[in-house]
Amino acid sequence: MSGEEKEYDVVSHSFPKVDGEALAKGRKVFLDDIENSTDLVASILTSPFAHAQIVDLDTTKAEKVPGVESILHYGNVPRVPHTTAGQGYPEPSPYDAYIFDDRVRFVGDRVAAVAGTSWEAVQEGLQAIEVEYKELDPILDPDRSRQSEIRIHPEEDSTGIYDPEKNIAAHVDIEVGDAGAALADADVVVTAKCKTQFAQHAPIEPHIATAHVDEYDRLIIRTSTQVPFHVRRIVSQVVGVPIKKIRVIKPRVGGAFGVKQEILLEDLVSLFALRTGKKVKMRLSREEEFVSSRTRHPMEVEVELGASKDGRLKGIRMEALSNTGAYGTHSLTVLSNVGSKTLPLYNEAPDVHFYGDAVYTNMPVPGAYRGYGAPQGYYSLEVAMDKLAEEVGMDPIEIRKINHIQEEETSPIFEKLGEGKEGTVQYIHSCKLDECIDVGAERIRWGERGSIKEAHDTEDKARGFGMSINMQGSGIPLVDLAAARLKLNEDGSFNLFVGATDLGTGSDTVLAQIAAETLGVDLDNIVVYSSDTDFTPFDSGAYASSTTYVSGNAVKKVAEDVKSQIIDLAATQYGADSKDLEIEEGRIHTPGGTIDLSDFAILTTSGELELDQQQIEATASEVPAESPPPFAAHFVDLEVDKRTGEIEILKYVAAVDCGTAINPNLAEGQMEGAIVNGIGYALTEEMEFSNSGEMINPSFFDYKIPNTEDIPEVEVILVESEEPTGPHGAKSVGEIGIDGAIPAISNAVRDATGITITESPFTPEKVWKKLQEAK
Repeated sequence: MSGEEKEYDVVSHSFPKVDGEALAKGRKVFLDDIENSTDLVASILTSPFAHAQIVDLDTTKAEKVPGVESILHYGNVPRVPHTTAGQGYPEPSPYDAYIFDDRVRFVGDRVAAVAGTSWEAVQEGLQAIEVEYKELDPILDPDRSRQSEIRIHPEEDSTGIYDPEKNIAAHVDIEVGDAGAALADADVVVTAKCKTQFAQHAPIEPHIATAHVDEYDRLIIRTSTQVPFHVRRIVSQVVGVPIKKIRVIKPRVGGAFGVKQEILLEDLVSLFALRTGKKVKMRLSREEEFVSSRTRHPMEVEVELGASKDGRLKGIRMEALSNTGAYGTHSLTVLSNVGSKTLPLYNEAPDVHFYGDAVYTNMPVPGAYRGYGAPQGYYSLEVAMDKLAEEVGMDPIEIRKINHIQEEETSPIFEKLGEGKEGTVQYIHSCKLDECIDVGAERIRWGERGSIKEAHDTEDKARGFGMSINMQGSGIPLVDLAAARLKLNEDGSFNLFVGATDLGTGSDTVLAQIAAETLGVDLDNIVVYSSDTDFTPFDSGAYASSTTYVSGNAVKKVAEDVKSQIIDLAATQYGADSKDLEIEEGRIHTPGGTIDLSDFAILTTSGELELDQQQIEATASEVPAESPPPFAAHFVDLEVDKRTGEIEILKYVAAVDCGTAINPNLAEGQMEGAIVNGIGYALTEEMEFSNSGEMINPSFFDYKIPNTEDIPEVEVILVESEEPTGPHGAKSVGEIGIDGAIPAISNAVRDATGITITESPFTPEKVWKKLQEAK
């Protein structure tokens, strides 16, 4: 259960980011700055067709271009089936990708790559490659794809595809009880079927990677990635270099949001480096980032709710159709999360059925994206909950309060459905969702919404209020592994080595705070080094909201071990009992007095101790047995212009229970960023395509992400609980902020106008058309 509020010295304080000054001063911390000059640069020739067979590929002219030094294509690289998904081994994604293939499956798919001494030479070389294509019929719609005789993956060496004959990459079907019977017996049944779009992560720094072979014949890769250890393993797999001969280094990352949980450039720079013996750099342009990297999975999700007359849920049916594009990276796990991250929230329903397909099309490739299936699932689920509230005559808040999961409760979905496989039994030990709902409702003036609407509604404009509630997770139980190493220096400072990957989220700072709090020292005595496969211990990577909880627990363990070593050694030195010693504010307190940790530390290596000199250090690992969810309540106050369909958000409030906020400012920043990300996903962001599958808006001029002028008033409230399994009571906060925007805004539009918007983004045109249909 949530415990009493604790007093902390370092945790729960908003210290500046440990890398903040370097970033603010524009120092060279990003890869393109660090590797400003390399021997060679490289780029990719991509397919102009959504579906085609490469009949012939001639590089003769390209090889003669001055400055061109190496060309890669399907005829001269190893053919190794693999997944580009940076997931834990064995990956739950199909092995359906190749470095290059003689079949291209979407506009933007790889055809060849050229390395040369200048970008100009590389571009000239790419244009000189002669490719003869045989166009094949493209399939752009997932429902049509399931019924088509055309196979997108006819090759026999791909593995792990659920049903290649029907173009189904992945399939999920789990049931608890008998949802069909429960729905048939329910007093009230409502349905919501909602559709989400292709959307791109749009990190400010596109993908970039370099590689070279060092003086010891080891392959050194620097890359802007979320998953350096998975990069090392997959590059080893596809290029045939042993893991022990590969080192992957992650510099500062300029945004990721899931798109850098892929191996997109690292295999190519590695092959070029191995073949030329030179340092090679590849980076995607903004257009290439849109067209050839990864997107969010577009989905159509249908939810059917059955309830008694008093609003208590009896049964839930959820069906998902996911468009996984040309390759099945993350197809099974994202599909699974549509149900696994949403359905446990309403555990009052005893009978639940979740099923769905992730289907290949000749469209760009979706992958991991913040929320990872949960935003698509919550859209339909929370719209359906508002419909149910209306049908039974209840306030949307009250119907959620009587149906959502509580402390010390569980859901059978936890065990039935994990990420791509069965899950594990979990109980909720911390949940302040009711408090989140109450404080959010107060800040948005939910109780006054009737009078506010009456006072502000006009013939042309209508005011509306909407809300949604959500839960997420904190890592992947019994799958994620994080490790940390800590060593004491002679001046009483500590080096903390973590494989965890800071993407700009502040995880280096958060992990340093956890270490400092545990050790009893100031934050500036923790020096963090992260994400270097030669020097930092293993970490699964920065995804699934895992870093604070999973990596944080590893840090807490190793700090406890090192602290124990210091205390035991000091007890022996000063003739005391270990239990009578403590470290606080950088000083060792003994029954006979105190000594600065810096003064004691120098003794451990100088030979002045009665015991032998020694290096005090330790390593610890963490594999979580459970994934405690954060909870959030989202509220929106908006206005709809009935003449144009334009939506103006007047205020957005989100209250979140993320356990102990290790660094409150960073936690609020994560929520604010995710909310703005969600607002963009709800209102403006959409990848648009021609009838032949070509993206027609691959730039920030035409793909609209919110800028500072677009962002409404956003208020984030941290409602802290104490998660007993988390480091100093912490849970995750990285993803849950994106889950609530689409349903809350949709519900607010319905409150304002009576229409239900079931397809995102909610553009003025869509809203206006719905308003005309409703007249």
